[in-house]
Amino acid sequence: MTAPAVRCRDLRYGFGDTIAVDGVDLDIERGSVFGLLGPNGAGKTTTIRMITTLLPAPPGAIEVFGVDVRRKLAVRRLIGYVPQQLSADSALTGRENVALFARLFDVPRAGRADAVDAALESVGLADVAERTAGTYSGGMVRRLELAQALVSSPRLLVLDEPTIGLDPIARAGVWERIEQVRADTGMTVLVTTHYMEEADKHCDRVALMHRGRLRSEGTPEELKAAIGPEATLEDAFRAATGDDLDSGAGEGMRNVRAVRRVARRLG
Repeated sequence: MTAPAVRCRDLRYGFGDTIAVDGVDLDIERGSVFGLLGPNGAGKTTTIRMITTLLPAPPGAIEVFGVDVRRKLAVRRLIGYVPQQLSADSALTGRENVALFARLFDVPRAGRADAVDAALESVGLADVAERTAGTYSGGMVRRLELAQALVSSPRLLVLDEPTIGLDPIARAGVWERIEQVRADTGMTVLVTTHYMEEADKHCDRVALMHRGRLRSEGTPEELKAAIGPEATLEDAFRAATGDDLDSGAGEGMRNVRAVRRVARRLG
């Protein structure tokens, strides 16, 4: 039997007395787009940091394409990761930023230049590759970070709030590139987002996470149909958690809105 792209069993993680992830079981099918949804403080980012080996291997079990995350280097070769915080260097050109990640991900020297060119082309930045990233718009920077993650041809692309702070046109542009690369390569995508309408449109399956636990999982249509006609994915979240995206995370959601405002001011 073929292993799923990601398998988590009884996943747990805490920071001191705070339980961030509390007994999560998760399977992500190969080639799918899987959304992990919920407010700040739900445990989404902690979960993906464990999957990407950026946090120590926890109690429970995590496998990526059948490889245990305790084999860090083997797992990292399978993954491309776009963090929530901006990671592009504004003083470097687009090409230099992607070339740096090609070296970090140990893309073979003989094919490195071609891999950089292909990654920039895949996100629509080939024509501005010689400009410094500091001259890019917010949407272009996110596409550049996507190119950085794609340069090593990952089998699993992990995106933590990939469109936070972007205007609707820029958000649509980022997702257009993600969908195109996925169609071309068969890559699996794991995404966290607060944008329920985005998850509804682009995700094959979603899991609703709240206070460290998965509260509900299914296709967007299944989750909405369980609530009733004309229901939205946010309605499904509210029903699963007894909360909404604002009151469920309090200060966390206010911080997210502040980040969005700052990102918009920066362009």
